[in-house]
Amino acid sequence: MPERDAAAALVRRYYEAFNAGDRPGMLALLAEDVVHDINQGGREVGRAAFAAFLAHMDRCYREQVVDLAVMVDETGTRAAAEFTVLGTYVATDDALPPAAGQRYRLPAGAFFVLRGGRIARVTTYYNLQDWLRQVAPNGAGG
Repeated sequence: MPERDAAAALVRRYYEAFNAGDRPGMLALLAEDVVHDINQGGREVGRAAFAAFLAHMDRCYREQVVDLAVMVDETGTRAAAEFTVLGTYVATDDALPPAAGQRYRLPAGAFFVLRGGRIARVTTYYNLQDWLRQVAPNGAGG
């Protein structure tokens, strides 16, 4: 049971750092060779790649995670989180619709592999079509 408690605490600290805008704090929780599976995107490896991803996200979005539920397997080596992202789209992201301060509320989830007291893999999922509807330039967004 201590492994499960420590795993849950690690995932919670990750989201606490996210909500506080503490990117160095988030990165400190990751293994150096962290694997990051991006929603409907590719796979990146390494803390430096994750830092670049966070910088890109911070340029385009202002987000907070609420309603966080963390679940851990019996070994304490795998975890999942379900949450809601409250966000504002502040700068146009590549080929996505133009940003104009649209607000969104998006159910999401993430899966984690934990190793040596650090996060070794993060895989995040959300419904991109739902997000696109919410930020649609025709006013259909939230």
